[in-house]
Amino acid sequence: MSEAYAARRARLRERCHAGGSAGALVSRAANVRYLAGTAPQGAVLLLGKREDLLVCAGTVEGGRPDDVLRVHELSVPSGDPAVAAADLAAAQGAESLAVEEHHLTVARYRAIGSVAPRLRLADLGGAVEQLRVVKDEEEIACLRIGAEIADQALGELLESILVGRTERHLALELERRLVDHGADGPAFATAVATGPNSGRRGHRPTDRRVEEGDFLSVCLGAVYRGYRCEIGRTFVIGTSPADWQIELYDLVFAAQRAGREALAPGAAYRDVDRAARQVLDSAGYADRLPDLTGHGVGLEIEEDPQLAPAAMGKLDACVPVTVEPGVHLPGRGGVRIDDTLVVRPEADGGPELLTITTKELLAL
Repeated sequence: MSEAYAARRARLRERCHAGGSAGALVSRAANVRYLAGTAPQGAVLLLGKREDLLVCAGTVEGGRPDDVLRVHELSVPSGDPAVAAADLAAAQGAESLAVEEHHLTVARYRAIGSVAPRLRLADLGGAVEQLRVVKDEEEIACLRIGAEIADQALGELLESILVGRTERHLALELERRLVDHGADGPAFATAVATGPNSGRRGHRPTDRRVEEGDFLSVCLGAVYRGYRCEIGRTFVIGTSPADWQIELYDLVFAAQRAGREALAPGAAYRDVDRAARQVLDSAGYADRLPDLTGHGVGLEIEEDPQLAPAAMGKLDACVPVTVEPGVHLPGRGGVRIDDTLVVRPEADGGPELLTITTKELLAL
């Protein structure tokens, strides 16, 4: 993997040179990991004039995927790696340095300028985030394994007795099962909503117990080797679904399918959103829809691109995204269906579905 990380740093260096900067100081943890293979607490990456350095406040323990990149450990553990990296860049003879202004605090930015006053600071912007949008097959393999783990954890939970158990208990059990099956941990706080709680967008698990006839809405994700995916499903508990539950579920399922089918290289972000949104709009739910239909995933659970009405840009191949429309009826219940997919050209079979748990409306 050392070659892959070196190639990523080379692409970033090209962008820096094109912008007039000799090097870059990368401080956002996910970006450091993307370029260096690891991101110890507080570490930064310096793309220097003479060499690249991973600057850390403490010792880097264990093996590293990129064993070529040299680690610079601060002699004073309480020191700031970002400030130390700027000093190192100046010592290498750099005259300019691009920094992630969107990540640095004002205090850190001023400290960098103070320690290296002759160093011209420029804004790196979202250059690394842009590089991260398209994944290589190694990254996609990690997402695929994470999705398999999430599917397995959810499938096992559905085989257990659910009536009488609390939302909080079910969420904790799902997270335990993720780890049991090899995940680094949950990709985000697992969401479990039952009955009328499923009608509240963004609901966090409570001590409400599962009852017969409830909608059970679950959203979980796994982290595998740093890469995060997600899956969301909605079920009915104990009895045959009511007519209104079937109608609402079928509507959201149709919207989600429309969004999935719109995924293709060259498709505009907002067109994917529109494909799903117009199904729900036409049924009169325009005022109950989330701000976006989906988003990118990777080293963070919410990355670019955003599949939203005003989003600008077009999809590329090998971009993993979620498609997650939902309708929430306060006080009554709601449905959310969420998959992680990878954009693929039609010649390769179209979008690759990573999360494969059934989307039938099951009565559990």
